[in-house]
Amino acid sequence: MKRIMTLGTLLLLLTCILTSCGYNSLQTKEETVFKAWSDIESTLQRRADLIPNLVATVKGYAQHEQETLQQVIEARSRATSIQLSPADLSNPAAMEQLQAAQGELSSALSRLMVVVERYPELKANQGFLDLQNQLEGTENRINVARQRYNEAVEIFNGSIRRLPESLTNKFLLHLEKKEYFKAEEGAKTAPKVTF
Repeated sequence: MKRIMTLGTLLLLLTCILTSCGYNSLQTKEETVFKAWSDIESTLQRRADLIPNLVATVKGYAQHEQETLQQVIEARSRATSIQLSPADLSNPAAMEQLQAAQGELSSALSRLMVVVERYPELKANQGFLDLQNQLEGTENRINVARQRYNEAVEIFNGSIRRLPESLTNKFLLHLEKKEYFKAEEGAKTAPKVTF
């Protein structure tokens, strides 16, 4: 009878250990990071899809602003050429490269909006206003997606450092810390607006 109780106690203890070791929860948390990253990619793609329409609309009004329009087109091309796989989320250099290209695109779009300010008839055009609203909404979505991604990374990175999940990761899963989406260089400095 004692042997059966000892075996039962051992099985109960083993079950408790296996269910609380974090094996499944770590994988679920990593998948949450991957999903959050996919959300960022989706919103970045939406922005990239809107830009040709925006450039075409502005081009009709601002033929002599070709240099600014070309910079936007080139920045969009560079930004969309960089693709990260889920494995790259642990690579700081790959994340920096993507963030630099996206920052360059944001900067080019800002310069384009300054150009637009010079054309009052363009600002009143309904098609342009719709595109501008969509682009603004997309920028907000990108910001929200980045925040959600960073929250998922925070939870995941914390999990692989805390017991008992850190042991499960060390001996079974070998998952790597994920990189946060960081602010662009100079983002802490407020932009200067001149009229």
